[in-house]
Amino acid sequence: MLRFATGRLIESLAVLLIMSWAVYLLIGLMPGDPIDLMIAANPNFTSADADRLKALHGLDKPIMERYGNWLLAALQGDFGYSRTFTKPALEILLPRLFNTFLLMGLSLLFSLAIAIPLGVYAALRPYSRADYAVNMLCFAGISVPSFWLALLCIILFAVRLQWLPAGGMETIGDGGMLDRARYLILPVLVLTVASIGGFTRFVRASMMQTLRQDYIRTALAKGVGSWRLVVHHALRNALLPLVTVVGLSFGNLFSGALITEIMFSWLGMGKMMYDAILGNDFNLALVGLLFATSATLIGNFLADVGQVALDPRVSFAARSSEE
Repeated sequence: MLRFATGRLIESLAVLLIMSWAVYLLIGLMPGDPIDLMIAANPNFTSADADRLKALHGLDKPIMERYGNWLLAALQGDFGYSRTFTKPALEILLPRLFNTFLLMGLSLLFSLAIAIPLGVYAALRPYSRADYAVNMLCFAGISVPSFWLALLCIILFAVRLQWLPAGGMETIGDGGMLDRARYLILPVLVLTVASIGGFTRFVRASMMQTLRQDYIRTALAKGVGSWRLVVHHALRNALLPLVTVVGLSFGNLFSGALITEIMFSWLGMGKMMYDAILGNDFNLALVGLLFATSATLIGNFLADVGQVALDPRVSFAARSSEE
């Protein structure tokens, strides 16, 4: 375990280093910088003012030298200031990170709570009417665009019925837990519907394959009950592919659902990175993308740990040798 974790840590640091360099390079090559935007907004700026400001912010240096200075500061915990919010980037990122984790975490829990029993139910009745109905619902959930579903939910529940707010995070002057929960319902509903289909089909396919294995037939021959056969013998092995898929999608918990957050004015990571890139807020965009990369790497590690926990045939030594 220690050897596996150490190897993964070294690999993750290497990936983060490469990712930070690539993102910094791409953002730095974007047309226009904060100083150019300031010049465009103020006609009284002279070329001497622009040169002085660029020298003050280090924008007159080669991009690799700027990246080296940023990396040294980042290793000391200084990720720079957000030009848009005039605050340290981490002060802006952490509240957005919590908002996205709350939104995406709830949608993931609800998706799995519905997808696992639904996929098992369809797998136990292959090619039946119930199975075809589940598959049709899955394809519908996968095919429906998130923005269209969000618009339908806003029109139905916020405009017509007036049960729920159309967007935002809390009522001004209230801000209680129940009030914030009302603002969570519609975006969580949209994200849950969008992800149920894929998870259900993974569970169904894996469960059907598991039920064809020899050890399942052996358990049936020994007289194992249907409930114990499904829950204790088949489901545990059938969940292995789902654990991998959930681990790979773990980065979405922190990178956020851009379209859903914009449609419902939810102040999360996705909307923050989108606004930062459009506003040439380099530090904030870079830190947000690096946090999303880190979350994806952590998700991959947790997926490997989950596979070892679910399948006794898999060990950390075997995972290390495969890599």
